[in-house]
Amino acid sequence: MVSAPTDVPARTPRQDTAPRTEPVKRRDAFFDNAKYLAIVLVATGHAWEPLRDGSRTVSALYMLVYAFHMPAFIVIAGYFSRSFDASPQRLRRLVTGVAVPYVVFETAYTFYTRWTDGVPDRPVSLQEPLYLTWFLAALFIWRLTTPVWRSVRWPLPLALAVAMLATTAPSIGEDFDLQRTLQFLPYFVLGLCLKPEHFRLVRRWKVRIAAVPVFAGALAAAYWAVPRMSGAWFYHRDSAQELGAPAWYGPFMTLVVFACSTLLVACFLSWVPGRRMWFTALGAGTLYGYLLHGFVAQGSKPWGWYDPAWVYEPLGEIVVTVVAAAIVTVLCTPPVRRVFRFVMEPDLKWAFRAERNRERVVLRA
Repeated sequence: MVSAPTDVPARTPRQDTAPRTEPVKRRDAFFDNAKYLAIVLVATGHAWEPLRDGSRTVSALYMLVYAFHMPAFIVIAGYFSRSFDASPQRLRRLVTGVAVPYVVFETAYTFYTRWTDGVPDRPVSLQEPLYLTWFLAALFIWRLTTPVWRSVRWPLPLALAVAMLATTAPSIGEDFDLQRTLQFLPYFVLGLCLKPEHFRLVRRWKVRIAAVPVFAGALAAAYWAVPRMSGAWFYHRDSAQELGAPAWYGPFMTLVVFACSTLLVACFLSWVPGRRMWFTALGAGTLYGYLLHGFVAQGSKPWGWYDPAWVYEPLGEIVVTVVAAAIVTVLCTPPVRRVFRFVMEPDLKWAFRAERNRERVVLRA
């Protein structure tokens, strides 16, 4: 038996059994900034959609943004899912934070789009995600499979193989938007594989400077590609055959698109500030902005926001961009989050079994 050093006072039994409070983890400003900027790009991308036909420049910007904004969002989601271990506590959070909002917003979007799309008999189908709700269905599946990807030896190559095979199988269908779930899977697995030092690596000044010509070249390539190729490859929701290409082309494009998108995600993250900014606190509400801005985007057409001719001029396109960014910013604010917390973060303790408190007994010699 080893005795305690004489200069260290022995702990009394009261000190040994007293509950220890864990320090509250501070949110990382870098990731909150990244999530906010990514959700702004998502909203502006949706705002640009009606403007694409009249402007090759807008179409090129649209293609460029769609090449990396959702991959960036998914990589970050994967990074913060590393600790998911399918424990009862984390499964409850998955149900209340993902499954319940999916059911609520899938139902809400169905009724809402009956009016906006003029389809009064559109059925409520939880099996086929509507509009933005595909992300919640995919996130639920990705997180459930996290222990598998954390245990296999080569998770990223395996996830890429799954995505490549998915592009050759139009028979997958639209159930739970599984095609898009499988094709976006490598970005989630990439996030699972990343460590803090990887993010520090892309935030070096050399990378930030190199990102300028990379983005400039990507925009030029997108401008060239607009009349020559379909940007649907970046949506990851169709097989190669459904895009009019042979089956073997799907795996090839999967690797090409993954390489391009990952490079652009790294460049995007290199520009994200690491210090607290005026919008940092909004990063905690990006899922609110994501799901709620869809109602505005869907309602913009029947409300006639795109009817004036000036909207399709350069100044109008800038106004549309600013308005979209402002709307999604407001939807991420704490007041909006307080109003909609009952559906986004419901307290469903009554629906789960209470955990038994187990006392930890510490035996000392």
